[in-house]
Amino acid sequence: MRDKKMLMHVAECGPSKIEIPFHVALDDGDWDRSRTWIITRNDETLTLKHRHLHQDGTPDDITNYGGTSINRGTDQEQAFPVDQESITLFREQGLDQSITNIWSLELSPPGTPKAIFAYQLKRTDPEQSRNFRVEFDLSSPLDEPPPAWGQ
Repeated sequence: MRDKKMLMHVAECGPSKIEIPFHVALDDGDWDRSRTWIITRNDETLTLKHRHLHQDGTPDDITNYGGTSINRGTDQEQAFPVDQESITLFREQGLDQSITNIWSLELSPPGTPKAIFAYQLKRTDPEQSRNFRVEFDLSSPLDEPPPAWGQ
């Protein structure tokens, strides 16, 4: 994804669920619209799941993975350590490097100049370390993109 245009948009926002499609530009000028971040509110925690669909709307073999917060976080940042369901999926798919994943989301407070929404993936295993972070500029809204695949 290095040097690719990326965009996110909030497609659904309700009291217990938020869906955020995440699109990545392809070299041919089209967009990969396979990814959606899904945040659900539980009693005391939040869960982040990653839905991956093919262009025809069928689920990818690697989909519905993520984690649940272990604390309340803050209004601006929340971390989601990998959950057992995802560890099982990753092991079944030969992705053992992903079993230490911790995802985080950050959101600038309302009214912040140069406001951002950030998504980050870190791996805690020193032999499989990874730090992927993308920041989206919320100060310059764009036209709504086409829906995620399968939507």
